[in-house]
Amino acid sequence: MPKPIDIALTAVAPIVWGSTYFVTTEFLPADHPIAMAALRILPAGCLLLLAARQLPQGIWWARIFLLGVLNFTLFTSLLFVAAYRLPGGVAATVGAVQPLMVVFLSALVLGSVVSVSAVLAAMMGVAAVGLLVLGSGITLDPIGLMAGIGGAASMAAGTVFTRKWQPDVPLLTFTAWQMTAGGLCLVPLAILFEPMLPPLELPNLLGITYLALVGGALTYVLWFRGISRIEPSAVSALGFLSPLSAVLIGWILLGQALTWLQIAGAVTVLAAVSAGQFVGRPSPHTLPIQSSQSQT
Repeated sequence: MPKPIDIALTAVAPIVWGSTYFVTTEFLPADHPIAMAALRILPAGCLLLLAARQLPQGIWWARIFLLGVLNFTLFTSLLFVAAYRLPGGVAATVGAVQPLMVVFLSALVLGSVVSVSAVLAAMMGVAAVGLLVLGSGITLDPIGLMAGIGGAASMAAGTVFTRKWQPDVPLLTFTAWQMTAGGLCLVPLAILFEPMLPPLELPNLLGITYLALVGGALTYVLWFRGISRIEPSAVSALGFLSPLSAVLIGWILLGQALTWLQIAGAVTVLAAVSAGQFVGRPSPHTLPIQSSQSQT
């Protein structure tokens, strides 16, 4: 079973990511999801790259750009589309299928056996966030819904391949490579598909700075650290904390109603997260995931 400190540090990332929806709707200019994703990812990646002072070599260029697209280009742009089109708590809950995706992708990519207990824990999490959605009484926007599901699929694939490919470099360097590559891929997309950004005001700059430094650089270092130390299914189960965080922020800061059904969902989320960490432990009925170093 993972060490409590590893679980706690990794859990910081999805808890902070739950605030993305509040910051997007309250601080960022409207209708620029790809540009906001680029401003969140690229500056933070460049800062980390300056600190790392190292570039990929050989085949790692292709691997890093693939990981950058999965973990950052696709995930963050779709995340902002969902954030613009759905209420915060609802937007975060749409990605609840990610842990279930990770369980099956791990079997295909890493050779791990699908554990019945892991599937049940993931399904419990899906049911839990379903309670949060139903309790909100809000109709889902179809485009926002598809963006949330697409972002979950992208992050699930990124989580599995990040575990598969572990270069012999410090964690900060690995994170810097991915963030910079993903951010660079976002820039032409923003130029091609979005209107020019309006002049940014102080609240916009504060929101972007928070998302880049706290919601970007810090949290992704912690997230990738967790992926390198914890089973992918256990890491992805921590993602259920993101919708819980978003719902609580909406309740505390925006005065959104919190129903008993949503409270039941919140309790079930915590139970699903706990179960996800428990089933991540190797057992006689599951095969251990191959060593990441053997995959390089």
